[in-house]
Amino acid sequence: MPVQRTLSIIKPDAVAKNVIGDIIRRFEENGLKVIATNMTHLSAAEAGRFYAVHAARPFYADLCAFMSSGPILAMVLEGKNAVTLNRQLMGATNPKEADAGTIRADHADSIDANAVHGSDSEENAVIEINFFFSDLDLHSRG
Repeated sequence: MPVQRTLSIIKPDAVAKNVIGDIIRRFEENGLKVIATNMTHLSAAEAGRFYAVHAARPFYADLCAFMSSGPILAMVLEGKNAVTLNRQLMGATNPKEADAGTIRADHADSIDANAVHGSDSEENAVIEINFFFSDLDLHSRG
């Protein structure tokens, strides 16, 4: 399994619930290392640029409004097979379908307010990481 990097975002609903520490603990306990973090409050325009791939979808406007509704914590995770592992730890997009013990099963309220975002491929991870971070922000920890 290759060492990879992936973007993870703790979304406004999970930040508001004060479960940042629990979510990061789950990543770390499963072999992922946090190598960069950035707490920010996206504007609707910034959320729109980040989720531009979904611009034609009917949920796009609601997604952008939700992602700009409060602070988020963007982070870069690094580890073996990080993209897949992060997605497994998050659970299904719809928390009602998420396996017990996953982040979304435990912390998400709905398919829209689903606590976390994670890159869906290595290629998208690079694009998403570059949206929030420069190379100077990334600090591998061996």
